[in-house]
Amino acid sequence: MKRVRRLKESKKRKEALRSPSETDLKEISLDLNQNINDIKRTLGGSSDLTVREIRSGTDSNMHIGIIFIDGLADKVMIQESVIDPLMLDIRKTTLSTNVLLHSNCYDILKNFSLASGELKQIELFQSLYEHLLSGDTIILIQGESKGFAVGSRNWEDRGVDEPTSQTVIRGPKDGFTETLRTNTALLRRKIKDPALWIETKPIGHKTKTDVALIYLKGVVEEKVLTEVRERLNKIDTDSILESAYIEEFIQDETYTPFPTIFNSERPDTIAAGLLEGRVGIIVDGTPFVLLVPTLFVQFFQSSEDYYQRFDISIMIRILRYISFFLALLTPSAYIAVTTFHQEMLPTSLLISLASQREGTPFPALIEALLMELTFEVLREAGIRMPRAVGSAISIVGALVLGQAAVEAGIVSSAMVIVVSITAISSFVIPSFNFAISIRLLRFPFMFLAATFGLFGIIVGLLAMVLHLCSLRSFGVPYMSPMAPLIAQEQKDSIFRAPIWNLRRRPSSITKNDSTRSNTPQPKPDSN
Repeated sequence: MKRVRRLKESKKRKEALRSPSETDLKEISLDLNQNINDIKRTLGGSSDLTVREIRSGTDSNMHIGIIFIDGLADKVMIQESVIDPLMLDIRKTTLSTNVLLHSNCYDILKNFSLASGELKQIELFQSLYEHLLSGDTIILIQGESKGFAVGSRNWEDRGVDEPTSQTVIRGPKDGFTETLRTNTALLRRKIKDPALWIETKPIGHKTKTDVALIYLKGVVEEKVLTEVRERLNKIDTDSILESAYIEEFIQDETYTPFPTIFNSERPDTIAAGLLEGRVGIIVDGTPFVLLVPTLFVQFFQSSEDYYQRFDISIMIRILRYISFFLALLTPSAYIAVTTFHQEMLPTSLLISLASQREGTPFPALIEALLMELTFEVLREAGIRMPRAVGSAISIVGALVLGQAAVEAGIVSSAMVIVVSITAISSFVIPSFNFAISIRLLRFPFMFLAATFGLFGIIVGLLAMVLHLCSLRSFGVPYMSPMAPLIAQEQKDSIFRAPIWNLRRRPSSITKNDSTRSNTPQPKPDSN
């Protein structure tokens, strides 16, 4: 009975969230004073709500209310494009008194007075509040059951700076900001094509966060685009404060350590994804833009790979894959070899390791766990500390603690070296959230190595590969183009062919407009 009661209560709460309130469905009244009082009452008489009532028209027969939120709206723009035209310019017109009757006030203001490029009609209070709380200016007229929302958004925002999470030596230095329109403009600068379409919708009953869907029409796979729209439409929540909220709501697989949605704060990275047929999701209030569908190999690629020579890029990519296995398996391999498979080591190295571990009181697993956890704590402390001292704390802390632990005989010198190699290797991965996945998986592999030795590591690797092959990102196999194997796409997976040789878009992402380059191989003039 209790379970049935809880289910009924949960159903009622969901219906209450989905069903619009009386305020949302309420229409704007003909009485201006009543409308203003309703707005003040709904917003609780908030101190940042600004209401200005004026008289306009040649006979001062227009009673107009101008409403905006201080701090979200541009006061200079409101003065020059709204108040001045309504109070001064309209008095200088030669319109007859008959034209200025209150029944025609709406059309007069729309066609002759308001000097704004963005003007939208509003008839419901729901739309009024959405525009008002987004920074637009509301204009209501006595005797009219509809009003205007004038575009005047001008809240304080951060300028376009260099990305902090994905830095490059050669390449663009601009990064996304927390403002949606700034981010869309950065992408428009990269792709000057009318086929770049943007769809925006508010998500969140309380926050009403603007979420923009951006894609190249004619290049994107319609099935993927439809799936993205449907998943966004199913989101039923109070708040969206960051793109991570959207990521968790729409991802294919929840219970996996591997991210199935790519995120970046680099406009060139997102633009490159859009040109390949992917869909971008921009959330107002965060510089991190989502990109779907996502592949496993995508997390080992950096935008700088395409700004360097292809042979250098190949070497760097191979280095990243080697670092991936080092970060994942180095502690577990050390535990397995020193605990179960000492015969695999050369005699001199075995004697050296044995002498180091002679006074160590803990087995290799406990030793590795202590060092790994200590380093993770130092890394987290370095991130949370003020920037001026954060890096110093993490570096000095690692050196001091490592040296003190060796001198105290708690851990061996070899274990400090192993943990250091593991930590440095994890920093090579370009994607931060993928590097976190490796850090998490490192611990299960350590337990498998301590229990079954190298056999446990092999079983763990097989299980991880099977899990990766089972993942999908919006219907696309996560391990493409390696599983299933697509020979044509090997030009830009582990290796990277020269730019002139990357003639086709990835077929695993889209089959539309597959040709992206017809540039021949550069050759010197025979003459």
